[in-house]
Amino acid sequence: MSAPPEKTVLITGASSGLGAAMAERLQREGWRVFGTSRHARPAFSGEGPKIEWIQMDVCDDASVEAGLAALFACTPHLDALVCNAGWGIFGSVEETSIERARAQLETNYFGVLRVLRPLITHMRERRSGRILLVGSLAGRAPIPFQAHYSASKAAIEALVMALANELHAFDVFVGLIEPGDIDTPFNDGMDWGEPDGASPYAEQAGRTELAIREALPLAPGPGIVADAVAHALGARRPRLRYAVGREAW
Repeated sequence: MSAPPEKTVLITGASSGLGAAMAERLQREGWRVFGTSRHARPAFSGEGPKIEWIQMDVCDDASVEAGLAALFACTPHLDALVCNAGWGIFGSVEETSIERARAQLETNYFGVLRVLRPLITHMRERRSGRILLVGSLAGRAPIPFQAHYSASKAAIEALVMALANELHAFDVFVGLIEPGDIDTPFNDGMDWGEPDGASPYAEQAGRTELAIREALPLAPGPGIVADAVAHALGARRPRLRYAVGREAW
């Protein structure tokens, strides 16, 4: 009797933070893990299976198309997709330019759609697969001075709820991972904007930024999010929504 086919998963934004924790956890559980990064990266060091890296910029149509072609050159099927790539901007609604707001949605929402849509076709035709989108508790409890980040995650939440119903008839599961306050390098990649002492929001924004930065070291690590992902991909009856952590990010 031949061995069962290896389970395969694609994780976007897998080079650090939540994505790296997910990738390492799933490879320990026997998954064949493909991880995307905007830059070519070597596999993680250490024992055990290595993560197979695919260079992909989720904001670029051609890059996503090339990345998915590279994926299917390595495996004939994909069992699971975790859309994790994302970032945040900080600033008042009044003072945030349309360009900055659009860039936020371009990655956090449209970037998800670029990767998701062709893989929906793959899973629907196979009548098998699990899709997890990483949202945020901020999608339900928006954060001052992170309105556009919160809006992008609210859009992800709406997408999951609609898509889960659309794909149920095709035996494809869709779920939402909602991290709250998690200790990762997320803040390092945030666009904090240019400080402006003359802004009418300067004092309030400064207090909010300080609170965010001070809370981070007290938050749980990304392992608890990786645990939720592992459960959602492995459980016989996964939950639609996994809220993880304490405070909205």
